[in-house]
Parts: sequence; structure tokens; C-alpha cells
Amino acid sequence: MSVAIIGAGVGGLTAALSLHAAGQEDILLLEAAREIRDVGVGINLPPHAVRELSELGLGDALEKVGVPTKELAYYDPKGQLIWAEPRGLDAGYRWPQYSIHRGTLQRLLVDAVRERLGPSAIRVAQRVTGISSTNNRAVIAATDLFEDRPVSYTADVAICADGIRSPSRDSLYGAVTPLASNGWVMYRGVTRAGPFLSGRSMVIIGDETQRVVVYPIADGVINWLLVRPKDATRAETELGNWNLPVPTNVIAEFVKDYRFDWLDVHHLVSSSSESYEYPMADIDPLPRWIFGRCALLGDAAHAMYPFGSNGASQAILDARVLAYELATAATTDDALRAYDAQRRPVASEVQLANRRQAGDVMARVSALARSGAHGDAKAELQDVERRYKQLAGFDVDALNTRKSWSVSDVSR
Repeated sequence: MSVAIIGAGVGGLTAALSLHAAGQEDILLLEAAREIRDVGVGINLPPHAVRELSELGLGDALEKVGVPTKELAYYDPKGQLIWAEPRGLDAGYRWPQYSIHRGTLQRLLVDAVRERLGPSAIRVAQRVTGISSTNNRAVIAATDLFEDRPVSYTADVAICADGIRSPSRDSLYGAVTPLASNGWVMYRGVTRAGPFLSGRSMVIIGDETQRVVVYPIADGVINWLLVRPKDATRAETELGNWNLPVPTNVIAEFVKDYRFDWLDVHHLVSSSSESYEYPMADIDPLPRWIFGRCALLGDAAHAMYPFGSNGASQAILDARVLAYELATAATTDDALRAYDAQRRPVASEVQLANRRQAGDVMARVSALARSGAHGDAKAELQDVERRYKQLAGFDVDALNTRKSWSVSDVSR
């Protein structure tokens, strides 16, 4: 069976590795970028994502480049602790939770794909312009950006993993999928700085008007992000673009009062060499992910607000389930239907849960904290986190005992 994967991001690369591990050999990734570079800032990989990457043989590589998260702690805007819980191995999981630079993770996956599938498995500068399914084949139209000419590809299955503004998804649906925004903006950056708290802590500081998330992604490197409503005086910015630069001093002003004896957030932000602005955007849950022999995956299928550290994680789960079904189902069409039936309802609920996390959840927690009811705020957060873990697939007991999606010596 031949498989074409559109997009060499985390989801597409994991799909390639998962298919190869399940016995598939004829796999081609089409990437629009002219070269694959280390872009972006930090990313979190909770245990359900780390399990899948470990079962693909990447556990040792992750351990070398990732920071194992020890705890997640919530603080109010005055720096007072609301609640903290252990994470990863410290929480009883069989797999760690890692914080890592997104570019480092992508490079790790790219190197694994090229080593296992061959150096020509990833074809860059291939901008997909359309996709269709006919006669049990997927047909992909693209532009070769190096040669500035149209090209086409065919495969038994096409996996559309080309991001939140997916041209392949829009081609299949016959219309541009509108991006939804809650009017908030995320600012992101990394700073060279010493450790804080445990040295492996991830903290969320703030309330329903503004929140800061801080965690280490390498020795001496701290990742930070700030989310707050869009400043009405600033010009409209492009939805779905993660890499819009913004002056660091503008962001530092927002956190001028976030100076605590355990972490000076203002200094951290103002010391960053570069910062990025990302208008918060997602898509509404889609009614279908399968179009004949074409399947949506990752942000193309379920772009979500970046709360709960689950955007990339859900793409990794998509990849593993799709590869498993393609290797074990009676027919290719049965496999694609099973993938849609398993993953689409779950990912759709995570999308909606992330919208709630961005809105009413923090409003309730913050109101309780402001009234001095930190115990009630803690209970609220505990309940939200418990339900979210169950929904997103990383409840500790369920994950530790769930059947593996690894497939050995199976091919069709």
C-alpha cells in the first residue's frame, strides 16, 4: 500500500514513523517549506504522547533533549499558590512528561524518518493545491516551488496533516474552513535563565484576564507564554500564523507586576531576545475526517486552542491509531472508517474543552481565589484537571493499562 502524507510537522512525521513501524514501506511526505528548520518555541509532551513516541523507539532520544516535568502549579496574580500536582513519573505514570523546544522535537522526528524510511522520504518545496479521491486512489495536485511547475502524486491513501490552514482540508470540503477566535492573543518567547522552584516546574500564573505559563525546555532555557485579550489599539493580525514577531518590551509591560521571590516574570520576558504573537484560533469540530481515500490528521482535523498541552499530543494519537487501523483492519476503507470513529469524537471534545479552559473555567477559579477561597479554587482546578485527563487520554490508570497501538510484522 502506498501512502502520501501532506505536511512534515509533528503529526505527519509521527504518522510516517507509525506506518513504517506497522510494516508499511511505500511512504512519501510532501512538505511545503523549502527546508525544514527549527522554528517555534516550547512544547509540552504529556505522558500519553511520550508513550506513543517511546513505543516508536524514540524514548532514549527524548530523554536526552527533553526536560522531564516534575509538577504543574497554579498561582494567582499575586504569586500565591492555588494548587500544585505532580506530573509524569512523579504522578505515577509509566512514562515521563517532557518539555522541549518544538524545533528540537521536529528535528528528532525528521532524523528518525530519514534514517528509517530513507533520505528521500521527505520531499520539500511541494505546496499542495488540491486533493481528491477517485477509484480507490488519492490524487494530489501540488506546485514544486524549486522548479515553479505543477506536479501530481497518487497514492492508495493520503493523510492530510498540513496544519490549521490546511489547503488539503479546504480542497476536500470545497470551501475554506473558517478559523474561530475568542479575541485573545498568545505571546511567546524563550529566555536564557537559571532554574526556578524545583528546576522542572511548569507554572500557570494569573486569572481570567491574563495568564502566564512558564517552564524550562533545556538546561538554562526557559519558555514563557502570555495569554490575554487582544489590545484594541493594535492592528488586526493574521489568524493561524504562529510566527508573527512582536517587540518584547510591549509584552514585558503586561507583566510588570509579576515579580515574585521565586520567579521574576517581568525580567524573564524583558530578557527574551525575540518574541512572537499568535492570535488565538481554532476550528469548529468537523463532521467528517474521511473523504474516500483521504484522511485528515492533527491541526488539519481538529485545530484547537493551545490549552492543556494537547494540540501536538492529539496529533500523535491520531497518527498511531490511523497506522494501527491501516495495518489491522480487513480493508483500507474499514481502517479509515475505524480511525474516524475512534478519533474524531474524542478530538472534537478536546477542542471544546480547550475553549472552556480559555473561558469560564479560569473565570470561576479566579473569582474564588480573589475572594480568599483558595481551597475552593483548588478543588475546582482538581476537578477540571481530572476530567480533562480522562477526556484527552491521559488518566494515569487508564493510560498505564491501555492496550498498545504498536503493530509488529504486519503489512498490506
